Amino acid sequence: MPQLAAFPKAYMTALCKDGTMRLSEWFDLAQTLDVAGLEFYAGFLELRDSANWPSLRQQVEDRGMVIPMLCCSPDFTHPDPSFREKQVEQQKRWIEMTHALGGTYCRVLSGQRRPELTIDQGVQLAADCIHDCLPYAAERDITLILENHYKDDFWEYPEFAQQMPVFCQLVDAINHPNFGVNYDPSNAFLAGDDPLELLKRVSDRVVTMHASDRFLTEGTLDDLRSEESGSVGYASRLSHGEIGKGLNDYDAIFAELRSKGFDSWISIEDGVDGIEQLQRSAEFLRNKIAQHWN
Repeated sequence: MPQLAAFPKAYMTALCKDGTMRLSEWFDLAQTLDVAGLEFYAGFLELRDSANWPSLRQQVEDRGMVIPMLCCSPDFTHPDPSFREKQVEQQKRWIEMTHALGGTYCRVLSGQRRPELTIDQGVQLAADCIHDCLPYAAERDITLILENHYKDDFWEYPEFAQQMPVFCQLVDAINHPNFGVNYDPSNAFLAGDDPLELLKRVSDRVVTMHASDRFLTEGTLDDLRSEESGSVGYASRLSHGEIGKGLNDYDAIFAELRSKGFDSWISIEDGVDGIEQLQRSAEFLRNKIAQHWN
């Protein structure tokens, strides 16, 4: 049966930018969620010093949880080979971090959708860099997970493999036992894609999932897809919210995953309105998991 993890979506500025919150405070809050794991983000300020990694792992385990996955954002589509080489080395450090934290899954991305790149060029650059990282990951029993992502906070351009045809082309270009997909249904809406159509195309490669939900603040899905597909900038018609009350059909999502034998981690990446919302989202997902996997 899948297990739930949580990600501190509401506290990212405090944990990654201004340091007004300690990770230990997040760990204490997370104990109220009744989840088995905590997804870490490579940009947490307290992770900068590798000497802290064992202590942070111990703090989480002392609270009865584990750290199954690390969220990070390599940029593998830069035209400069030396830049890409540095990104590969950075990804290897994140793999080391994942291993030290006791995790099994480390995220990779394609990189930025730079306008001068053709699709084939970008896929080749990203696939080559991911292939360069895979032996290092395999030595540490880490699986690299490619997410259908939107855009890192610090990037100028959106994700190169944001849209379904490009994402699937990149997934198909990498065949390795230590590589899989981290499926995020909400990001598919941002790409102008149907989350269920994307899932059915890659469900046999999905090894982890991000759970969240989105709401239309105005208009219809047709409006969203006609305006947002391929655009730069966040979809203004979509907002975060409580899981189970938005656009995602979790019965259909979980039925598809169950049919493929999925039995891994589902990380909650919502709760932007506080811990109570995250608690309700966790309860919804627990009930749905029990419904579909029992």
